[in-house]
Amino acid sequence: MSAAIYAARAGLKPLVIAPPMGGQLQGKGVDVENYPGLHDVTGPAVVNAMRLQAVQFGAVFESENVPKIDASTRPLKVYTNSSVIETHAIIVATGAESNWLMIPGEYEMRGGGVSSCATCDGHIYRGKDVVVVGGGDTAMEEALVLARTSQSVTVVHRRDTFRASKILAQRVIENPSINIIWDSAVERIVGEILVDGGTDIDDEDDSGDVDLDNAQKYVTGAIIKNVNTGEESKIETSAVFVAIGHTPTTSFLEGVVEFDEEYSGYIKTPLERSTQTSITGIFAAGDVSDPVYRQAVTSAGSGAAAALDAERWLSEEGLGNEEAELEAELLAELMADEDISGSSYNAYDQMGGRMTGMKESARVEL
Repeated sequence: MSAAIYAARAGLKPLVIAPPMGGQLQGKGVDVENYPGLHDVTGPAVVNAMRLQAVQFGAVFESENVPKIDASTRPLKVYTNSSVIETHAIIVATGAESNWLMIPGEYEMRGGGVSSCATCDGHIYRGKDVVVVGGGDTAMEEALVLARTSQSVTVVHRRDTFRASKILAQRVIENPSINIIWDSAVERIVGEILVDGGTDIDDEDDSGDVDLDNAQKYVTGAIIKNVNTGEESKIETSAVFVAIGHTPTTSFLEGVVEFDEEYSGYIKTPLERSTQTSITGIFAAGDVSDPVYRQAVTSAGSGAAAALDAERWLSEEGLGNEEAELEAELLAELMADEDISGSSYNAYDQMGGRMTGMKESARVEL
């Protein structure tokens, strides 16, 4: 949204193409508490406020998907579900989706103890027991962040060694607040439902007195299965952090722009201090080109940078202001039709000679 706001304020009249359900901030149960100036507000509310601000400055929104982009001709062509849009510049800000376990209880308890971001939600579980699922660098980083504030951290990994970098893995193994369960996978996340009167009931209760599908559920434990023996056990926990990576939403750009060789799926921005991709006129903002931070605040900053880069590039190329160009052409045609040969045009003379400057004009009017 920041790209749309900055582009609109620069007079570019941006068109934002985005499906209505998109974005991690739009996810189920997401609250935003790590964005400066915001507290106790939901992700969808933040997105809506940003959208209204962009519209106020002239941005236009279209609720469509973009299956492909054609950069072989100019103007660039953006294909949506129902149309083809020609444009001089494109800012790609489609984000990255968290990878999930797709197990029972995971979706139902997002926002109630299931999370994919320790930096975002870890403080909520200060002094409590939490679980981290994964064995890569992301899982190690999440576990170390949580170990600073949580009472205990249990890392569940389906193999007998971590695939993370050696130094991160060693820090996790040696941390006294972190316990590791090897050769295991989380089979199911269980919890309780807070009902009227503050009473908690088990989420497997089938009495029919509570609408279990619509009530908010809170994590109380995780069912762990040993992948070698098949034995199951239950861990008591207040939260489960799923840290098995992210997938950038960039498949529609395959064969169009270059991707990062080290981080699969992330768009490469080869120029130093620029959001410009390998194709001139296409810029990348947010998680599509950021495999490191992946925060709403850093994405907002890069969105603003992408809009500034796009505006600067359009100005250098003399593109993007068709309205002004049309006005200039019409003015030139009108001037050509006037018979002004042999004389010069003077706006003051046209006003009866009563003005010699702006101050003089203001004085006369007053």
